[in-house]
Amino acid sequence: MSKREKFIEDLTAGYTFKGSSIFLGAPMLEGECLPQAPVKAPLKMFNRHGLISGATGTGKTKTLQVIAEQLSSNGVPVLLMDIKGDLSGIAVAGASNPKIEERHQKIGHPFTAAGNQVEFLSLSGEPGVCLRATVTEFGPVLFSRLMELSDAQSGILAAIFQYCDDQDIPLVDLEDLRKTIQYITGPGKEEIEEKYGAMSTVSAGTILRKIVELEQQGASKFFGEPSFDVEDLCRFDDQGRGVISIVRLTDIQDRPKLFSTFMLQLLAEIYSTFPEEGDPDIPKLVLFIDEAHLVFNQATDALLDQIEVIMKLIRSKGVGVFFVTQNPIDVPDVVLSQLGMKVQHALRAFTAKDRKAIKLAAENFPITEYYTVDELLTQLGTGEALVTVLNEKGIPTPLAYTMLRAPQSRMDILTEGELDGLIRKSRLVSKYAQPEDRESAKEILHRKMDFMRESEEVESRKKELEKASKASSRTSRGEKSFIDDLINNPTTRQVTRTVARELTRGLLSVLGVKSSSRRR
Repeated sequence: MSKREKFIEDLTAGYTFKGSSIFLGAPMLEGECLPQAPVKAPLKMFNRHGLISGATGTGKTKTLQVIAEQLSSNGVPVLLMDIKGDLSGIAVAGASNPKIEERHQKIGHPFTAAGNQVEFLSLSGEPGVCLRATVTEFGPVLFSRLMELSDAQSGILAAIFQYCDDQDIPLVDLEDLRKTIQYITGPGKEEIEEKYGAMSTVSAGTILRKIVELEQQGASKFFGEPSFDVEDLCRFDDQGRGVISIVRLTDIQDRPKLFSTFMLQLLAEIYSTFPEEGDPDIPKLVLFIDEAHLVFNQATDALLDQIEVIMKLIRSKGVGVFFVTQNPIDVPDVVLSQLGMKVQHALRAFTAKDRKAIKLAAENFPITEYYTVDELLTQLGTGEALVTVLNEKGIPTPLAYTMLRAPQSRMDILTEGELDGLIRKSRLVSKYAQPEDRESAKEILHRKMDFMRESEEVESRKKELEKASKASSRTSRGEKSFIDDLINNPTTRQVTRTVARELTRGLLSVLGVKSSSRRR
């Protein structure tokens, strides 16, 4: 058996599945495309997560587009994080051209143009479905990361969240968080410190300043109600195709912390909300996180632990997560080990560090006798990739150097008019358009602070009245005592006698003078 025949036999055996699958492309060996051994991915394994990586301009976005539209056509809802703003075209049908026809002729699969049912979402108030979440839903760990707090400041924030949970006080928006901090460092200081420990006013002041920074970045538009219901990500069109939801993030490219923290909060919300699915035949939802390095940059150990746990457990909810990034080393090993499907586009070796990264990337793939992986990684053309997936038993398939199919949808963005037209047809826009303002921490604690202030004023007035009453009583008793003392004092009596004696002498002297005058 020739090398070519053995290669086809190995790949045919590795990529033959009993259940539903999506077609990715055809394998290549020594420059020849071999359509008789198609490269596919079983739908059953899309909840085992994946990675799409490669240098800029190698075709990552188009691969994401291909996989997303194929999942949708097979009845799987999809969520895309669109940071670069180049995914909106997935909503409308593409157009064929000679290059696309040539590619599809090589891979033995006819090209068919098709659009998709798309819902546009926004974090920053742009046209589309308004995404909101409450401060409580974020939790102290993610919120600490969003504000880049120190360990001491994070501890205070954790105590604040715990206090609000214990007292059933909702933290809805940033104003709620501000009011709570003002309360625990002011009127409620003794109440808080008795149960949760001392709170540094300096650290609390720092957190308040961080809240101001978030507001200046426009985060106040995101925190609030109504919270986005993650079940709205799992919708279908009239033909049973999964709806593709696109979060438009082009206007927050300079605020990666907000995007990445939102993404992690969304994953946590999905995990806590979705029911257990076990191993469904097709996933309930698949998420694609573009520019994945933004999620992991400067991540704390606590945050990485949280991500690892979510990635391990969320697949039991029937949810798959795909990270899209330039280099596999952008993803921590603890997460990379959870990614069963890998599509690796070309990498560039401009420096010694790049060459080292390529060797590390090559080690992430199954061992193969057909390719020298580290060399091939630098030679892949646009729209070509090294592919390995998990078969239906969870075993990695043979590594396939693959010529990928072209997207059926438009490989360009929508015009402003097209975008507005799709948004006007949305049934979710009106559901989340108007913000809600129910009673939350700012109202509850404001009333509590007013009550405490009024109680203090009443108590202060009461003490003033008691003090005045005692002073009046002392004054009355003091005046009587002075007169008594004055009368009964020995010195006073002596002075009185002396004065009386002198007066008597004077009087007698006068009388004596007058008597003598009469005798004469």
